[in-house]
Amino acid sequence: MKRLVCLGILTLTSLFTMVTCGTREETVDLAVHDLGNNLYMLANGSGVQGMGGGGNTAIFVTNDGVVLVDTKIQGYGKDILSHVRGITDKPVTTIINTHTHYDHSGSNTEFPDTVEFIAHENTRKHLASRNCDDGEGFEGGSIKNCDAFQGASMKYLPKTTFSDKMTLFSGPDQIDLYYFGRGHTDGDTWIVFRAARAMHTGDMFARKGLPYLDVAYGNGSALQFGETLRKALAGISNVDTVIPGHNALPLVWDDLVDYSGFYNDIVEKAKTGKATGQSADEVSESYAVPSEFSDFVAEQSRLRLVVQYLFDGV
Repeated sequence: MKRLVCLGILTLTSLFTMVTCGTREETVDLAVHDLGNNLYMLANGSGVQGMGGGGNTAIFVTNDGVVLVDTKIQGYGKDILSHVRGITDKPVTTIINTHTHYDHSGSNTEFPDTVEFIAHENTRKHLASRNCDDGEGFEGGSIKNCDAFQGASMKYLPKTTFSDKMTLFSGPDQIDLYYFGRGHTDGDTWIVFRAARAMHTGDMFARKGLPYLDVAYGNGSALQFGETLRKALAGISNVDTVIPGHNALPLVWDDLVDYSGFYNDIVEKAKTGKATGQSADEVSESYAVPSEFSDFVAEQSRLRLVVQYLFDGV
């Protein structure tokens, strides 16, 4: 298994308040983790709870430039670029978004419009949509983040999309993009850095806990989430290191295997409970995390929501 090395944490000279997607959040310190073979993970390094600046960013240095995966919340573009400059002088040439949410695409518009933006075709559709009010109530803003790509900012919309699989570059620079179906959203992209034997999962594996499922706004699926995890495990090989959507530290392939087992166990318990006449409340209240998944957390309010989605067949 690879050794994961933390290069250190950049301490900001001061914390300041930013306005993003209708919420106010203090910026957080970011930590760079060297995953080897020119791949780095930029994560929340401050210990601040909550969104923590947004989803984890991958920094990959290729022969011709820098590829980023996800750009956190609006306002973090300069911080991301500062960390890139601590690694290389090469320009950012490509940005891949794992999905549409504002905490993963929030700083896209803070990079040059010469950057090639890449996303799954469904993610591009959401980013280009004019229906940006579907996220009201989710941490105060538009979860799809399409309000950031209107007017003059339409030039930041992905011009390169894919449906099932796409390969970028070759040799040690090769990156493979996969789509295995609905889960967290309807456009979740799995991004494999071949030489580094590493993968960015986005929020299909955010952390060792139950996922947020974007079901209420017509994107995600509790039923399909578990099957999509299984398809990813079957369809991707030669990966050791996992860059999760929000976990502060890198994880490993076996963690993803356990995550699929953890989630799909809940799916089976919900199906069995419904078939035997239990209610969603009864299933969630009687649930206990199996001992083999003891390092995973099933917070009761989110568990109740997931089980209800499963009962509803969505």
